[in-house]
Amino acid sequence: MKPSLLSKQNTAILVIDPQEKLLPHVFEPKRVVRNTVLLIRAAKIAGLPLIVTTQYQKGIGPIVPGIKRELSRELVLDKVEFGCFENPGFVDHMKTLDRAFHTLVVSGIETHICVAQTVLQAMERGYHVHVASDAVSSRTKWNRKVGLDRMRQAGAVISSTEMIIFELLRRSDCAEFKKILPDLKKPV
Repeated sequence: MKPSLLSKQNTAILVIDPQEKLLPHVFEPKRVVRNTVLLIRAAKIAGLPLIVTTQYQKGIGPIVPGIKRELSRELVLDKVEFGCFENPGFVDHMKTLDRAFHTLVVSGIETHICVAQTVLQAMERGYHVHVASDAVSSRTKWNRKVGLDRMRQAGAVISSTEMIIFELLRRSDCAEFKKILPDLKKPV
């Protein structure tokens, strides 16, 4: 399947492992938190499915407070597998989504491990995948770059948070755009 424009009718947002013991140590953590928050807010405003994971929460800790505040009743799926699609609970949860949601927007950490493996697995299962390049990171800038390059070579669309939000909303005169615009104007 060839990737197409994002649509509110077919897109789900996936946030991978934004946890306290790891996120502060990645390249540009403030940028990752800000853009992950924007994606979560956009998902809520647009009524998109939102999936959030943690990696071995017992050891790596809970989700960072800046992102946790945005999550109200969203289910957070804990896993020990690096790729989300290796986790039976995650796979079962994805099956509950209407199959119309065949496009995933992915953010999270680490780019070259959990994000990359999940993106590759999603594409193997027929999903279109857009990676929010400014909402993913790794402990080193190099591993972030290698992870993004690997996903691009495999066919994922490497995008940005603003590009994703504007593409999903499509119009400046809709209530959803007006609701998220103040957040988009805030500096990193």
